[in-house]
Amino acid sequence: MDEEKIRSVFEKEGIGREITCPQAFAISGRYDIDKMDISRYCNKNSIKIRGCQLGCFR
Repeated sequence: MDEEKIRSVFEKEGIGREITCPQAFAISGRYDIDKMDISRYCNKNSIKIRGCQLGCFR
């Protein structure tokens, strides 16, 4: 997981303390970041993932 890349993308996208599942999926596709890496980064940094449709993020 490239934490610096994810941090930079979140900052660029205006993601603070929470992110929605559709936002996470869009970021994954737009920036070629694995969805589970986004999940791990969010868990590690206490960023809440809201509205998860598939149970991919915990």
